[in-house]
Amino acid sequence: MQKLKEARDSKVAELDGLVEELETLEAGETFDTKFDRSKELHAEIKDLNVKLDEAREAAETLKAVKESRQELGVEDDDLGESEAVVDVVEPDMYRKGGDHSFMADAYRSQSGDFSAQERLNKHQEFEARDVGTGAFTGLVVPQYLIDEYAPIARAGSAVYNAVPKKPLPAFGMKVEVSRITTGSTAAEQATQNSAVSETNIDDTLLTVNVDTVAGQQDVSRQALERGGQPGFSLENIIFGDLVAAYYSKLDALLIDGSGSSGQPLGIKNVGSINTTTYTDASPTVAELYPKLADAIQEVNSNRFAPATAIVMHPRRWGFITAGLDSSNRPLVVPAGNNPDNAVGVGEAAAYGNVVGNLLGLPVITDANIQTDAGSGNDEDIILIAKTDDMILFEDNIFQLKFEETNAGSLTTKMVVYGYNAFASGRYPSGISEISGTGLVTPTF
Repeated sequence: MQKLKEARDSKVAELDGLVEELETLEAGETFDTKFDRSKELHAEIKDLNVKLDEAREAAETLKAVKESRQELGVEDDDLGESEAVVDVVEPDMYRKGGDHSFMADAYRSQSGDFSAQERLNKHQEFEARDVGTGAFTGLVVPQYLIDEYAPIARAGSAVYNAVPKKPLPAFGMKVEVSRITTGSTAAEQATQNSAVSETNIDDTLLTVNVDTVAGQQDVSRQALERGGQPGFSLENIIFGDLVAAYYSKLDALLIDGSGSSGQPLGIKNVGSINTTTYTDASPTVAELYPKLADAIQEVNSNRFAPATAIVMHPRRWGFITAGLDSSNRPLVVPAGNNPDNAVGVGEAAAYGNVVGNLLGLPVITDANIQTDAGSGNDEDIILIAKTDDMILFEDNIFQLKFEETNAGSLTTKMVVYGYNAFASGRYPSGISEISGTGLVTPTF
């Protein structure tokens, strides 16, 4: 166990050194190499933390066995070495099904509970995750809570799921991303021994702000102090709900964020994107179909690379799947039916990550797509994008703090927050938006 701890601490120290170097390096090959190494270190540290947790549980089991044998008066010389192992057991960590509730301890520590504070101190040391990007001061939430609840929330965050993720640098309130603005050239050589085409590649740095997404709710003191008993965990109710709210809001901001006032720049608000207008007082799937094709070719023609996804509101997908041909056959049918006449395949009842296929592209439905666009405030939009052009830098760390709001009613405010930076504007030509009166509230 000691060797595992030393290996982890060594990698943490290496990561800290890389962070300091990255803050002074400009984008380029050296920056990319060191950044990739930082990602590897993050993964290695997380893996070592898991192994340390497993080793600690094994040591605790050995200790319990030895104590039981001693109570029974049974001597066991072979356990001599295990005693040495027990002496270096890591601090008691919060884990699923454990003896202590993280949130209950977090609250009790603020009321002077020494035992709770001691467990939290050991937890913070064990986690060894950097949080230096903002003015908040809070506790790092145990990884098992992130792992348990984030997948549930993220399943409802379709656009969030579609964009690539990278670790957020440990410090600073801005992230700089390289964006190539001038590429190399090639041309025919006019004559032998004459000069050939030469244009040096050039790039600019896209500066992206680090933003904070946070949620809070009022909680009774009784729930905080007595809600962590085995079989009834406060984490299962409050934290799960806050995490769901967090990812839902982050997903909405990735789509429609203004780029100011603490919001990231959302996909639809990137400047100079491709636009297609669908105007029709009586919209039909047959009329919408060529607009989709137009928006796709705009990406292909201007970005010189294929789009990767179509993103629309569930009501628009419902409109498309409800479309019939002249023989009253559905234009979009379940994929398993292998249709010949269909414009697409998919499941009308599906929601989220990929619900079907149109024009060879996966269709993603997301209820965070606006439905109040246009002069009548009743239009939605459709986004078509090369999503791997974008990068979401995120902590993957939630922090927790408590603030007394109404001591007279035994009410406390619980706050959960995290940091992110969204580089949506690296290649505006890789985004197309379809809008217009043809996307008004559909009727069925």
